[in-house]
Amino acid sequence: IVGIGSFVSVLERGDRDDEMYQIVGSAEADPTKGRISNESPVGRTLLGKRVGDEVQVKIPDGVRYLKITEIR
Repeated sequence: IVGIGSFVSVLERGDRDDEMYQIVGSAEADPTKGRISNESPVGRTLLGKRVGDEVQVKIPDGVRYLKITEIR
């Protein structure tokens, strides 16, 4: 289950390569290093999810469709 501190690999619809994020608190967030806040749209949506779950994330540019492929 995704929680704060988890490393999460996601595959965005239409992409071939996974993206790896670490879910961290807002003070530790650094999107350029893949560390996203648990309060961000993506971080908030991923919390509590499991491998294989597919989620929709509303972002300022529209909607991202992500599938969780790995949690560490």
